[in-house]
Amino acid sequence: MKPKRLFALLAFTFASSLCMAQTASNSIADDFKPSTYNQPGQEYPQVNSQGYARFRIKAPQSDSIKVSLGLGGRGGTKLTKGADGFWTGTTEGPMDEGFHYYHLTIDGGVFNDPGTLNFYGSTRWESGIEIPAHDQDFYALKDVPHGNVQQILFPSKSTNTSRRAFVYTPPGYEKDKSKKYPVLYLQHGWGEDETAWSNQGHANLIMDNLIATGKIQPFIIVMTYGMTNDVRPGPGAFKSFKIDPFQTVLTDELVPYVDASFRTKADRAHRAMGGLSMGGMETHMITLNKPETFAYYALLSGGTYSPDELKDKTKPKLIFISCGSKERPDGVKNAVVALKAAGYDAVSFVSENTAHEFLTWRRSLYELAPLLFKE
Repeated sequence: MKPKRLFALLAFTFASSLCMAQTASNSIADDFKPSTYNQPGQEYPQVNSQGYARFRIKAPQSDSIKVSLGLGGRGGTKLTKGADGFWTGTTEGPMDEGFHYYHLTIDGGVFNDPGTLNFYGSTRWESGIEIPAHDQDFYALKDVPHGNVQQILFPSKSTNTSRRAFVYTPPGYEKDKSKKYPVLYLQHGWGEDETAWSNQGHANLIMDNLIATGKIQPFIIVMTYGMTNDVRPGPGAFKSFKIDPFQTVLTDELVPYVDASFRTKADRAHRAMGGLSMGGMETHMITLNKPETFAYYALLSGGTYSPDELKDKTKPKLIFISCGSKERPDGVKNAVVALKAAGYDAVSFVSENTAHEFLTWRRSLYELAPLLFKE
């Protein structure tokens, strides 16, 4: 190639690259605001209207910082150090709407972002960030009557400990001492604990808003640790998971304690069990083993039921199966078609444009709650 043509080609390539970079940069809306989960007074991390996340970390002595959140090399966003000792960076693309865990890798060590709140996930306290969803109104904090989420400690002879659970009681529970309520036992996923459904999932706010609009019959929600985090994900890992210890804690110890301590309708017809991911797998196992205990089943990104495994067992009043559209929606839909054909009341729900994440499960609870405990 002649020198002049080569130079012209290189100049064109450089100009085109520069133009593309400027276009990409200019396409990011400059309307960043602090994330709703930031610590008091902290400006970063920030999110914009398009779902980009931006970070700023003070670490003048560090040589490298990477945020696990984002689309950069190997799933992270690399930050750039400034002369003032602050490291900054923006995700290469917009994030999915909803809640995300993340952490910082600073010079090879893993740390949480001091600018934001921590949430228990992946068997550790992780930083959290919220990308505003277009439909976030259903779990927003509103000026409506609110229920209470309280911690309880219940005795467990099988584990020789006092175990913890969180109990949501609906608005008005403390006023009318004669009223009794149905109960949903709601399980978290692998790597999480009994705080997840309230903190990451906003289950209490979803319930408050549904009750305020008259869309559901009020009920109690009980959330406890599923004893799952000793299992390490991997090929065949969950196939060897033994449900018996947790099943004993739940059905023989926690359910009787809740019925004795709260104003519940203490019978099968007014008791449901559901869970997300690993909690869905636990729900699947326990409801098949104890069909006389629960009348409503809900698997949220947690597998499916087949007519054969339900055959000859006490028939559930409802089976609810859901997932995100980026998971296995066909499997969920086909399972419900088969269940309906076999005579079961089954409902499927697919959360649009979400994967194995809390926006999927928030939406799933929102769809599930009005279907429960219909008289």
